[in-house]
Amino acid sequence: MQKPSIPKGTRDFSPEEMAKRNYIFDTIKEVYRLYGFRQIETPAMENLSTLMGKYGEEGDKLLFKILNSGDFLSSMNTDDIVEGNSAKTANKISEKGLRYDLTVPFARYVVMHRNEISFPFKRFQIQPVWRADRPQKGRYREFFQCDADVVGSDSLLNEVELVQIIDEVFRRLNIRVSIKLNNRKILSGIAEIIGEADKITDITVAIDKLDKIGLGKVNEELISKNIPQEAIDKLQPIILLEGTNDNKLTTLKNVLSASRIGLKGVEELEFILNKTNLLNISCDLELDLTLARGLNYYTGAIIEVKALDAEIGSITGGGRYDNLTGIFGLSGVSGVGISFGADRIYDVLNQLNLFPENSTHATDILFVNFGDKEESYILPLLAQLRSKGICAEIYPEAAKMKKQMSYADSNNIPFVALVGENEMKEGKITLKDMKSGEQVSLSVDELIQKLTH
Repeated sequence: MQKPSIPKGTRDFSPEEMAKRNYIFDTIKEVYRLYGFRQIETPAMENLSTLMGKYGEEGDKLLFKILNSGDFLSSMNTDDIVEGNSAKTANKISEKGLRYDLTVPFARYVVMHRNEISFPFKRFQIQPVWRADRPQKGRYREFFQCDADVVGSDSLLNEVELVQIIDEVFRRLNIRVSIKLNNRKILSGIAEIIGEADKITDITVAIDKLDKIGLGKVNEELISKNIPQEAIDKLQPIILLEGTNDNKLTTLKNVLSASRIGLKGVEELEFILNKTNLLNISCDLELDLTLARGLNYYTGAIIEVKALDAEIGSITGGGRYDNLTGIFGLSGVSGVGISFGADRIYDVLNQLNLFPENSTHATDILFVNFGDKEESYILPLLAQLRSKGICAEIYPEAAKMKKQMSYADSNNIPFVALVGENEMKEGKITLKDMKSGEQVSLSVDELIQKLTH
């Protein structure tokens, strides 16, 4: 018989892994709520008409398409199949697809529910997304995104609050990070100044690779995109900008003095940095011009977060977009959002051993089962403990003591309770600490006190 398996690029999560994942999700949710964000969910599948054409040509290829129910070939004729045009065929046999991210479904949600929503609308969403990518280390076909967005407000205070949220989440998770900031308008200003305004995407894509491939290769890539040497020369001081955030802003004001849009970007960045200076932000904030997140919809601030103590890509990112809902016919709705990379954060916490000790045990106490009489005595006790929020269980059979103890061991249960003849007579419980092996005799109230402390 063939052994069961799961699709490449997907994962099962064990109880221990889920406990750790929930620690991350719960931390993020708690902080989102502190700032007034409210949770929504959207379906796993969307109409393909909602998804297609929103992620560029590459993104379209990575959409998982769902075959129409029933006889999906009935709409096809032999010519279609012989022609061998898979894109055309796919359109005829599938109308739905799995969502690729949470942003486009959110835009669809806002447009569909605009009469019930009051703006600015602050939502967060933590759900899986699917991409038909080639699986490799750290890249999955199914993974979770943890997004928060504010739409319907142009105020840069939203950006300031998102920086605070990032800072707070990583403070709670004990991960040291650097928050990198840029602005799309500055990048547009740069392209304008060097006379290559229409090449903004090529320039930003190349600049974004500076860390990975170095300056020489970036310049080669710019040449290969037909950007003149003269323009590339003008770019050098900008690509290699150094010093404090203030120094960088001063240089940019000079370099971009002839570009209205560029100066607007500098002004926006300055606002965010000035306001965050008033706050007790513990992580580094750095203006980084090489930050040009590939997505074409950012129009203002661009945010990316790097872990300082682990070799891993960006663990959070986001930015401002001017026309999220325009793709669905509702123009003029500006928004700004961030997304925490839960899988990468998980890897960092694991690597640095930062998960709290108690994050993986689910049960606080296991009652040993000695038989029917003891069972009847223990069941009301369990109810009492659970009513106090203590996670408690009884071993379901009166099995050998060794078997029950090894169950407690393999499930990381810190305490085992023994209730036999004597204990029942005295109204006591013998509590064994599984780590130290110590045993004490306690009343029910003392036990509750010990376990809720």
